[in-house]
Amino acid sequence: MTHKRAIVISAEFASFIGRGPLDTAWLPPAPIVIGFGDMGEPAVSILTSEDIEGEAGGHILLFAISRAACLRMFGLLPSVEGSWYLSADLRELGRALVAVEGEGEVAGMLRVARSLELLCQLFGALKEHRMVEFHGKTTLSEIDAMRVAAAHQLVSEAWQEPLTVAEVARRSGLGKAKLTQGFREMYKCTVAEAVSERRLSNARTLLALSDLPVSTIGYRCGYQSNASFTRAFARRFGMTPTEMRRHEKPPAGSVPADLSP
Repeated sequence: MTHKRAIVISAEFASFIGRGPLDTAWLPPAPIVIGFGDMGEPAVSILTSEDIEGEAGGHILLFAISRAACLRMFGLLPSVEGSWYLSADLRELGRALVAVEGEGEVAGMLRVARSLELLCQLFGALKEHRMVEFHGKTTLSEIDAMRVAAAHQLVSEAWQEPLTVAEVARRSGLGKAKLTQGFREMYKCTVAEAVSERRLSNARTLLALSDLPVSTIGYRCGYQSNASFTRAFARRFGMTPTEMRRHEKPPAGSVPADLSP
């Protein structure tokens, strides 16, 4: 079987184009492998070592860059299991790279140049937090994906407010059905589950790092009664807030008594 075309730009960076398996002999040391799918679906993801063996053939374009080069050139390491929505401009760069034809020196130079351009644009977008991360496949348009990401950010920042699906949809410029679809596709949860997770995670932190009464923590985290807080907390973590505090609280005197969320 024919392997993907390997374009070795340096000892630390190579790109691989076409169908077929990946020849791992061309991989740089300690690589991060980035898969662009078939350039039809708007997603880019980090491949694990298992993915490289089993799924690389499904990606028409792959980048492999050493971790040392990522840190030295871009100052970041992408999440090992990260997936991001690939914006239209980045997709066009990828398609232009894949579309290069010919075997001569000029074609080779063009592949190198377009590989470097896409690499720099991709990592620039990651560093500037312009990439929308998600945890599955999405059928959303680019603008809807951005709005769903903004809604998710709203939940992360305004979780103490009495947020409803209608309110989050209104503030993010989406219909309720599109918002619900987006959360399920991109974050594998509902809006209500995302709000609950944020509240309960903050409650867990407060239990460990403060001496506030359990009832006060529940109220601060959006629960109107101690009973509802305790039920939700036990469902999520398998123990009551009081049990969690005994389990995780650090030695006395090591944290402030009144830690605000």
